[in-house]
Amino acid sequence: MWDYTDIVMDHFYNPRNKGAITEAQEGERIVTGEVGSIACGDALRLHLKVQEATEIIIDSRFQTFGCTSAIASSSALTELLKGKTLDEALKITNKEIADFLGGLPEEKMHCSVMGQEALEAAIANYRGIPLENHDDDEGALLCRCFGVTDAKIRRVIIENNLTTAEQVTHYVKAGGGCGSCLADIDDIIADVLEQKEKAVAVATKVVTDKLATTQSGKPLTNLQKIGLIQQVLDSEIKPLLARDGGDVELFDVEGDRVLVVLQGACTSCSSSTETLKVAIEATLRDRVSPTLIVESV
Repeated sequence: MWDYTDIVMDHFYNPRNKGAITEAQEGERIVTGEVGSIACGDALRLHLKVQEATEIIIDSRFQTFGCTSAIASSSALTELLKGKTLDEALKITNKEIADFLGGLPEEKMHCSVMGQEALEAAIANYRGIPLENHDDDEGALLCRCFGVTDAKIRRVIIENNLTTAEQVTHYVKAGGGCGSCLADIDDIIADVLEQKEKAVAVATKVVTDKLATTQSGKPLTNLQKIGLIQQVLDSEIKPLLARDGGDVELFDVEGDRVLVVLQGACTSCSSSTETLKVAIEATLRDRVSPTLIVESV
């Protein structure tokens, strides 16, 4: 039995916005996006009613074939969409869908990915343009069991900070059939991590150079301090925490007090104090100012 949150179970037993949209007024347009297949175990048809003048989604409904997570994710997505413009809707990630539900078992994260892709398909259909699908169609077919390209696997790894082939399977099912593609998935993960490390090294050098220039003759202004703290968080600390499923956001800076919000796995980690002092405070003291004190809010 999967360990589902109460919110997931509520959306499963009482799904919002089931069915199709069949009627539209003048100036409104109905569009549909479909992903998945019944043969693979999950399928989703997402319906949107859009006000053409503003491109605001005024209604969203779904029809799905799948498990508890698929139904709950589809229901959550339709709730998230209402009132958003198409451009705002495109920014919704599978992580936001899962977070709306209070989290999903990692083995079921592919259901939230399916919702994100159905949304992209619907908006592409509305705009009458070929679905770019993050260039997934341009990639080479890697997992033949589930029809997943190497480009899609790379995208999901990057967007969700995945570090193992098992996680990739949970998100897009690739590798969950015959297993012949697992070694290739491991190679993609290794390449993504290597590229991230190179990007962090470049960003760190930029921060260091800026810091050296700023501190050459004058003390940092508060605005400069905030900017440098944010750069160090983005380039060094966030990638480090993401490897264990954690994250951090800058809340405020009051003199030498740096107030942050721990997110993801960091919120429930027993070593969150160590994370604050070792991973965050020590790095900021080294990169920005030795007098900084980091506190969680």
